[in-house]
Amino acid sequence: MLDRLLGRRRLKERIEELEEECESLRARAESAKESRAEAVSARQDAEHEINRLEDRITELEDRLDRAEGDGEPDLTFRHEETASGGRVEAVADRLRSVDAGREGALTAFVADDESVPEAVRETLGDRAGLVSRAAPCLVCADDAGLVATALSLPVEPDPFVEWDDGFRVDPEWVGPTGRLCFALVRSDRFALGVYEDGERVEFAGFESDVMNEHSKGGFSQGRFERRRDAQIDEHLEKAAATV
Repeated sequence: MLDRLLGRRRLKERIEELEEECESLRARAESAKESRAEAVSARQDAEHEINRLEDRITELEDRLDRAEGDGEPDLTFRHEETASGGRVEAVADRLRSVDAGREGALTAFVADDESVPEAVRETLGDRAGLVSRAAPCLVCADDAGLVATALSLPVEPDPFVEWDDGFRVDPEWVGPTGRLCFALVRSDRFALGVYEDGERVEFAGFESDVMNEHSKGGFSQGRFERRRDAQIDEHLEKAAATV
């Protein structure tokens, strides 16, 4: 009764209406903010895609210009990989498994870009230029054009060219074979491993007490350097004896 007489009821109703309207406006504002953010993000994505496509168009136009000119065709390797560990032997085994038929597989080691054999040029055609770029490398290619690869070898053989029914990838070209010793020598550390066919069969290692910093106080720089040099000499003598 008092609320109605004093006009409070109408004010409360109006307040409720305004609060509902405020909530609605807040929701619309949040929605608009999200929409703007999505629009900005979409616009940025579109700009990135446009830039990428424009760069691709420029690249293709440049390649087209070179292809239509008098220069060499623009060649690229179809696949490049740096192999290590078991992957090296897996790739070598895969090449060895190819049966190309009688004298259908060409294997050649190209020592430098000036000595690409004629057999390699005839087999690879325009792509022989890639061999010059990859040299020194082992080239494996078949007469059907199904296989064409250039391998960078850790142990390089003498240059050769041969046709056979399969590719020649000797084990000693791609991994350690036989018995070998590998040593790491630093001024204060030494490690040595003996390997047989890639497996470590012996190991020796030690650290020496070599001063790294000049001591503060009365120890002169000259005395420090002489003492440090003597410690290093002792370390190297011990390393040499171990080898």
